[in-house]
Amino acid sequence: MEKFLSELLKINPNYDIELLERAYRKADEVHEGQLRKSGEPYISHPASVTLILADLGMDECTLVAGLLHDTVEDTPYTLEDLKSDFGEDVALLVDGVTKLASLVYESKEDRQAETLRKMFLAMSKDIRVLIIKLADRLHNLRTINYMSEKQITEKCKETLEIYAPLASRLGIYAMKFELEDIALRALDPEGYADLQSQVQVRKDRREETIQSAMEILRANLDSLKFPYKLTSRTKHFYSIYRKMKYQNRQLDEIFDLVAMRVIVDTVKDCYAVLGVVHTLWKPIPGRFKDYIAMPKPNRYQSLHTTVIGDNGEPFEIQIRTEEMHKMAEFGIAAHWKYKEGISEDKEEVKLAWLRQTLEIQKDLQDPKEFMENLKVDLFSSQAFVFTPKGDVIELPAGSTPLDFAYKIHTSIGNKCIGAKVNGKMVPIDYVLKNGEIVDIVTSANSKGPSIDWLKIAKSNTAKTKIRQFLKRGNKAENIEKGKVMLEKYARRKGYEPQQVIRAQWVNKAAKSLNLPTADDLYTSISYGGVILSKVMTMLVDMYHEDKQEEIRKKEKESQLAAKRRTSRPDGTGVTVAGMDGLLIRFSKCCNPVPGDEIIGFITKGRGVSIHRKDCANMQDLPEEEKKRFIEAQWDTQNKNASYDADIHIIAEDRRGLFADISRVCDEMDVYIAGVNAKRPKDNVADIILTVSISNTDQMEKLLQKIRSVDCVADVYRPIT
Repeated sequence: MEKFLSELLKINPNYDIELLERAYRKADEVHEGQLRKSGEPYISHPASVTLILADLGMDECTLVAGLLHDTVEDTPYTLEDLKSDFGEDVALLVDGVTKLASLVYESKEDRQAETLRKMFLAMSKDIRVLIIKLADRLHNLRTINYMSEKQITEKCKETLEIYAPLASRLGIYAMKFELEDIALRALDPEGYADLQSQVQVRKDRREETIQSAMEILRANLDSLKFPYKLTSRTKHFYSIYRKMKYQNRQLDEIFDLVAMRVIVDTVKDCYAVLGVVHTLWKPIPGRFKDYIAMPKPNRYQSLHTTVIGDNGEPFEIQIRTEEMHKMAEFGIAAHWKYKEGISEDKEEVKLAWLRQTLEIQKDLQDPKEFMENLKVDLFSSQAFVFTPKGDVIELPAGSTPLDFAYKIHTSIGNKCIGAKVNGKMVPIDYVLKNGEIVDIVTSANSKGPSIDWLKIAKSNTAKTKIRQFLKRGNKAENIEKGKVMLEKYARRKGYEPQQVIRAQWVNKAAKSLNLPTADDLYTSISYGGVILSKVMTMLVDMYHEDKQEEIRKKEKESQLAAKRRTSRPDGTGVTVAGMDGLLIRFSKCCNPVPGDEIIGFITKGRGVSIHRKDCANMQDLPEEEKKRFIEAQWDTQNKNASYDADIHIIAEDRRGLFADISRVCDEMDVYIAGVNAKRPKDNVADIILTVSISNTDQMEKLLQKIRSVDCVADVYRPIT
């Protein structure tokens, strides 16, 4: 602990070290006995996460939450305990990061989506939730070698799909770059090593170019008589990898492997430096980006320009102020690193994209759809356009006037009939370009969105609002429209509607899609909320399952009939010495099957009943009655006969228990002739299963397989 506290004080001597020591002791206490996969005490993980947060300059409240972020999930320490010991703010942060460990979801994807939903809701109250989660993920990746191969793959893919883009959205590039590079190295170690080797060769050559250019630029900047810092930086590997893979570029076509960075005091100085740079070297057309005038969504600001050096080698120069540089390195975290607290303006750290994501996710009941939309939002490149008043509006690349209209206000989107771009009328499907001025044309007589608008809109915000409008329309009309669309689609796929569109199947499909009723499914189809092909695939699968079940049922009935023809209830399959012509039957108390040792019992007026020799009823008979025993043997010639026998199953009750037991019988081709199940008491199911069995070998294999079914405690043949 002393080393940990010492490291914190090196980072920030003003931290409340007593509070952080108390939080460390509590975390160490409740995690006592727990080990990381590396064999280290578990406290090493939250301590490392907290140091990452301290490096970002986060406040004490965040650091305390970092130390305790796994306690509620992994220890008996409750949220109420946490709130009592460390206050409401810390509890809110820890609760936001905690996974939904106590809930059960149908799939891993559903669980991941719900965890992210919860985190996003907590982020809307306090963005520090995400910063803690990112620090947690970063330390997990730093120690990834102790995970299984499957875990490494899953964690790294999730990092590249979700967490690194989230770090980018927050502008925490130092964290984003490390997350991406570790994930790439783990997922493709050979490709990473090859790229590293290629980069090193070119890096040495370009560093020479940069160093030479820096000397020239330094000489010219000195004459401007204002302070500046001149440094170089190397591009991280994953960024190079993405450009090569997704933009089909060769390594020699990537100009910013090594770049020069100039940091000055004022915005005016930034443009003065830019003037000097473009005087010294020729800029490459289309490679100048002014993120000062038009910041990125995460508030990143800088001037970027690529120029041709004196030796013909291209290189990039970035120009920014000290404040912009802090924001570029730490993003949202800069609000804590360079201010005493966050009380001045909490709203300023709630990003527009986060609010939009939360608004959209309320209407997405399918977790997979939520995940896909989240990934699209995180990865989509941006277009920046202007309102007539000069306000900058950020939209996904490829957006249309409809996306712009709904971004301004829902009512403007619903009444949109066209748009003016740079003063000229354009249709609503016109693709907007960076820097254009957009003015939406509306009409009070507009009937509102049509289903075709969903094909025109590109942003999830616009699509969600269009669906909301369509959903509020005439419900009866929408239901009928959805039915007609589904029937037409069925015919197009070669099915008659009555074959595949059955009420019970449509209801089942609706529930699978988290829709309450079939009418809701039809309504959703009518306005494009549910993809027709997805619904039809589900219905066709159910149709074929039904057909297969019919075939299986007929085969089973046929087999059973054949078996029963070889085993009549008069006892055929057993021979009793000297009892020809006498009725022979199997007893119901012990249900003997071939392989069991048997004995006959001469009844009064009902022939001979066949029992197992260990049958309790036979063993408990008075000695006088035992005189009526008679030797009996199985007829070895009748090998195809089957016999009803009972098995007793004791199990912890759960959904799907009987289905799993039935599946075992089905796999062994054992017919279930009867079931007697008692209502579960204390969550214990008591089941008597009557099955048609050929011999004791088959019976023993069946008992073994049923014992292996999840939650089955015991299974045996009853002896009564």
